[in-house]
Amino acid sequence: MISTYKAQIAELIHQALMQIAELTLDPGSALIPDLAHIQLDRTKDPKNGDFASNIAMVLAKQIKTQPRVLAEKIIAHINNKINQDKNSENIYKNIIKIELAGPGFINFYLSQESQYLIIPEIIKKSENYGKNNLGQNQKIHIEYVSANPTGPLHVGHGRSAAFGSALADLLSFSGFDMTREYYVNDAGRQMDILATSTYLRYLELCGEKFIFPKNGYLGGYIKDISQGLFQEYKNKFSQPAEKLFEKVFPDLSEQNGIITGDKEKHIDDLISNSKKLLGEINYQIFHQSALNTVLDDIRDDLKQFRVEYQNWFSEKSLYQEALEGIERLKKLDLTYEKDGAVWFKATQFNDDKDRVLIRDNGVTTYFASDVAYLLNKLVHRQFDKAIYVLGADHHGYIPRLKGLCQAFGLDPSRIDIPLVQFATLFRNGEPVQMSTRSGEFVTLRDLYGEVGIDAARYFYLMRKNEQHLDFDLDLAKSQSSDNPVYYIQYAHARICSVFRQLKSKNYEFNTHDLNLGLDHLSCLNSAQELALIKQLSLFPEVIQNAAKHYEPHQITYYLRELAHEFHSYYNSQPFIVPEENNRNAMLTLVSAVKIVLTNGLKLLGLTAPEAM
Repeated sequence: MISTYKAQIAELIHQALMQIAELTLDPGSALIPDLAHIQLDRTKDPKNGDFASNIAMVLAKQIKTQPRVLAEKIIAHINNKINQDKNSENIYKNIIKIELAGPGFINFYLSQESQYLIIPEIIKKSENYGKNNLGQNQKIHIEYVSANPTGPLHVGHGRSAAFGSALADLLSFSGFDMTREYYVNDAGRQMDILATSTYLRYLELCGEKFIFPKNGYLGGYIKDISQGLFQEYKNKFSQPAEKLFEKVFPDLSEQNGIITGDKEKHIDDLISNSKKLLGEINYQIFHQSALNTVLDDIRDDLKQFRVEYQNWFSEKSLYQEALEGIERLKKLDLTYEKDGAVWFKATQFNDDKDRVLIRDNGVTTYFASDVAYLLNKLVHRQFDKAIYVLGADHHGYIPRLKGLCQAFGLDPSRIDIPLVQFATLFRNGEPVQMSTRSGEFVTLRDLYGEVGIDAARYFYLMRKNEQHLDFDLDLAKSQSSDNPVYYIQYAHARICSVFRQLKSKNYEFNTHDLNLGLDHLSCLNSAQELALIKQLSLFPEVIQNAAKHYEPHQITYYLRELAHEFHSYYNSQPFIVPEENNRNAMLTLVSAVKIVLTNGLKLLGLTAPEAM
């Protein structure tokens, strides 16, 4: 099996290097890389064999010899090993040649028969084909989306949702013990703006007249929440608008080119007055109603988009832990007081400025919650690693969170922060405008309602997360080979169609036929068949590389190439032929293709349709 051969050849190289080291270096020399760092790549040109390694060029200088000389020694040791074990059932009988090339490359040539062995491996492992133990059951916490519960999810959140969920599934498939979590920002100023916006809309229903603040939330969902509260409580919480706007700083305005007022101070004063007029208990009715309504909508949206979490973690629950974290920083002499506030000495840890932990009014900051959440993950819940999936506008969090790790004596490598770039929607070649606060944004629900969940997830994932994404709505809806998700799913549907056609032609493909196909794989000797088999063998490597580098987009590239190889094969070769051995061998091959397509689509959170 080609996927296993790569590991076995790397092991042969490693054994050869260890033997050479015993003869030429001090025992236990650290110059020899461990097995995981033996570089072995598939060759692009079959003339150069199946695999090639540059290890001789990498190590020659350290071992104080010429690359070609070291390569010759490695080849000699491996050939000797092959000759000693030539009757064994492992890789040795399938390496037909090892060749020195260029300045020191070592090329490995495998027999054609060895390539067929990947097919029984796929058939046997089925839904487990491609799984690996890269993670060795490490406990990983991953947080993604975590949008403020102040409104519906928009298309920007959708990309984080697709990336985070696909990455979590990919890492789980690769042997990591994953915990998926949504961090609910249910405390702080944005939630107060939401609650006050809801209260203002409620007052409008009570008959009060006023100009709605520019910095309030304007979406129609606010009116819906307020309508529900008005139906339940009628005028119970009504107050004259004059009292609510009393001593409130003027809102932002512009007249004759002169700008006056301040929208931030304006909304903050309205929040303060709302709390005073309503009282804490009544204010919380608006706060919780808005929070619960929006959060329920977010939960439903994400579930529809095939994104689910084990935990929904409340920021409010961190209050005591935040205070404890601040005390730890104080004991480490990493805080100071200035202007009545408590600051963290963040600049000592490569941040661009120091960060406020407690404001001059005694209220802890969002950053204090970050401190508590970090400690909660790595210390209290003892995760081996925490992955924060953040938007590209949060790039400042990388040095900030890494610095916190250093401050607490934690290894900064225990947190990873992949950034997700923005997505721009295009329709008819023109960008679709969106805005968050004004309520004119395109929601995630609008998007997947228009193009479908499969297309939305695939298009979000088909570029590296750090690259800007242009999302072509027209392409995502098209049923053509230009649409990559349609092209891939159509390959799966075509395979299902082939098996449905068997009965109409008085054939079947049961376990007996499958075994016959496995026994006659040598019938698969056309260039297209061998190319398809090679593509199938790449899947485990793609999965492992994608998991190692947090790059689920590698799977989208792979699936499109696999679909291309299959469609080319399908269009050139009928599978349902009278000759039994050829027919069963071809049907066995396409069965393996079906398994790999299904596994890859599942990892991306996509369906594998049987008909299209």
